[in-house]
Amino acid sequence: MLKPWLAHYEPGVLPTLDCPALPLHGLLEQTAARYPDRVATIFFGAKLTYRALDEAANRFAHALLNLGLGRGDRVALMLPNCPQFLIAFYGALKAGAVVTAMNPLYTPRELAYQLNDADAATLVTLSKFYPTVESVRDKTTLRRVIVTNLKEYFPTVLRALFTLFKERKEGHRVSLRREVPTFWFQDILAASRTAGAPGVAVDPSDTALLQYTGGTTGSPKGALLKHSGLVANTLQIRSWLSDFREGAETMLLVLPLFHVFGLGACMSVMVQGAGTMILLPQFKTSDVLHAIDRHRATLFPGVPSMYVALNNSAELPRVDLTSLRHCFSGAAPLPHEVQERFETHIGGRLVEGYGMTEANACIITPLRGTRKRGSIGIPIPDVEARIVDVETGARTLAPGEVGELVVRCPQQMHGYWRKADETAQVLRDGWLYTGDIACMDDEGFFYLVDRKKEIILSGGFNVYPRDVEEVLYLHPKVREAAVIGIADAFLGEHVKAFVVPHAGQAASAEEIIAFCREHLVVYKVPKQIEFRDSLPKTLIGKVLRRVLQEEERQRTVSP
Repeated sequence: MLKPWLAHYEPGVLPTLDCPALPLHGLLEQTAARYPDRVATIFFGAKLTYRALDEAANRFAHALLNLGLGRGDRVALMLPNCPQFLIAFYGALKAGAVVTAMNPLYTPRELAYQLNDADAATLVTLSKFYPTVESVRDKTTLRRVIVTNLKEYFPTVLRALFTLFKERKEGHRVSLRREVPTFWFQDILAASRTAGAPGVAVDPSDTALLQYTGGTTGSPKGALLKHSGLVANTLQIRSWLSDFREGAETMLLVLPLFHVFGLGACMSVMVQGAGTMILLPQFKTSDVLHAIDRHRATLFPGVPSMYVALNNSAELPRVDLTSLRHCFSGAAPLPHEVQERFETHIGGRLVEGYGMTEANACIITPLRGTRKRGSIGIPIPDVEARIVDVETGARTLAPGEVGELVVRCPQQMHGYWRKADETAQVLRDGWLYTGDIACMDDEGFFYLVDRKKEIILSGGFNVYPRDVEEVLYLHPKVREAAVIGIADAFLGEHVKAFVVPHAGQAASAEEIIAFCREHLVVYKVPKQIEFRDSLPKTLIGKVLRRVLQEEERQRTVSP
């Protein structure tokens, strides 16, 4: 298979890597041995070293085993970005468990679905979310719940203030049910006296992560990800960061760790490279900007909606972001105007990449080399990619032709949990069919067009929402935009745009449509514009076109 993208690899980036045969938690153990006193996490000013992190993970592993955890059992983590997430994640892996990370803001229905689908017997959660867990606990497979409080790894003064002013008000203070096994996180750590590794045999081919898709295109499915694949992806990204300074990088990590972008492409890379992670449990523009400035962060991963918010923050002119050498965007298309505007404030570049739950990061723009407008980049080491015809998926298309993106790489899932039919649809002859419509140019750069299921068919022409959204972002009054197809008796579908204007800016539908006519062929121009204060998004920041489509359907069937 020809790989024209290799000509654009930066010096020092090899096309294939020699990955060690070890489980994912082995990366933490290696770093703790090499850099025991290096700060692993900074959480509201409190620091945790790699030695302390590894020892706490060992204690947590012993605690799970003492509670009756069996090898291969599923441990669910319902936690925001905090030190407890890392301790529980690596501790569960050390005990031979499979981790399933979940959104802390799940509704009771969503929580019960994932717990039961994963057959999870153990859940680690924050005290603030404990009432939600209790509301569904008797309807799930749970046998034990471990509860932690956000303040447990705060600095002493902040912990006292949190107890006095926020704990009761925001629901962090709870009483645990004792008739079923429920434990405090710190109690089980303290009861486990040994800080040594538990010595459970974990093979690199074992499943490490049961990672659920976001459910933006249907019911969430659990992707089975192996230790070996997650280790490979960690080293792929580390290799791509050719100027990464081991033991000297600092990343602002507000990207949720329960998402594969934050967990695999960020947390794991920083642990392997002995980097410091500044953890923030929720995205607030002021907190993010000041934390980057205060800690002189060198790396920042985000999603487009985060960069839009930072660009429009009143705090931006008052902070210094020049310490940032590399910023990354993923999970959704990054508008070019947003990218260029943010780059004027940092000391390096903001590059776009592509990944998915089923394969994590696999295509990334070169950090300092060639960057092409609208491109998601080129395949990273040990990743093969091609474009195939949408109808059969069997014919490889020529450069410039639009079709479905398929990839083959060591980090791809080995199937969906208990869903053989869905697995057979996306895994064919060793290739992962992504469901994304894309094209490749003659130099091996890939361009994401849109989701296969979100193409708008207007008057016999394919309209890709991203094409229209890119133009909408060019309008000076548009802050955010999303596009969907609306049923049309004549055209089949026509384009409708949802627009969030900049604060203080008043725009009319006629003005937006006229602007689109200047930049788009007639069948791509929106026929309807709806102005909104915000767009529905996942917690990671991906716009939920599915929700917009459902709202439109409800309007059609309801008076």
